[in-house]
Amino acid sequence: MTTNERYKNIIGWFQANVPEAKSELDFMNPYEMLVAVILSAQCTDKRVNMTTPALFKAFPTAEVMAASSPDEVYTYIKSISYPNNKAKSIVGMAQKVVSDFRGVVPSTMEELLTLPGVGRKTASVVLICAFDKPAMPVDTHVFRVSNRLGLTNNSKSPEETEKILIKHIPEDLLSIAHHWLILHGRYTCQARKPLCEQCGLNAWCKAYETKMT
Repeated sequence: MTTNERYKNIIGWFQANVPEAKSELDFMNPYEMLVAVILSAQCTDKRVNMTTPALFKAFPTAEVMAASSPDEVYTYIKSISYPNNKAKSIVGMAQKVVSDFRGVVPSTMEELLTLPGVGRKTASVVLICAFDKPAMPVDTHVFRVSNRLGLTNNSKSPEETEKILIKHIPEDLLSIAHHWLILHGRYTCQARKPLCEQCGLNAWCKAYETKMT
């Protein structure tokens, strides 16, 4: 099976079986999306969604967040992983958004990367979810699933995985493809015990092929 055939079959299966896929983070606007993504680093979306309603009620805009302090924010996010660092990042991000972008979350990769607490993966997620722009954020799920399926042939880094996926997936499908891969990794192609026998992609999965032979 060629790489192009593998991509065609896997994308086709997702299109037929998962026609709609989106982020599991709750948000109402780009500001809320950005805060939620920063909080989600090494933390489950479920836990973030339990935390953000009270946080957004207390700090509904970047301007309000920018006028607060990390200590204030900490009290709302202390149940999340690394709350001290994330509180500093969120307040710093809000202050930068207010000072440099008039309180409006920027919509380009270059501008997003100037914000405290925002790396390439976070920026890509915001571009996809808040601005409906094509991007391919690579987290642990996307990295693992792409390698197992044979889409990236054992790439060694998220950056390499991102480049390969962008090369082979049509631009208009990049955003939903990110959600396909991340959700597949969370619920089917899990890290410790992948549900291979229940997986609709096993006919084209390189790891499953190796396992069976």
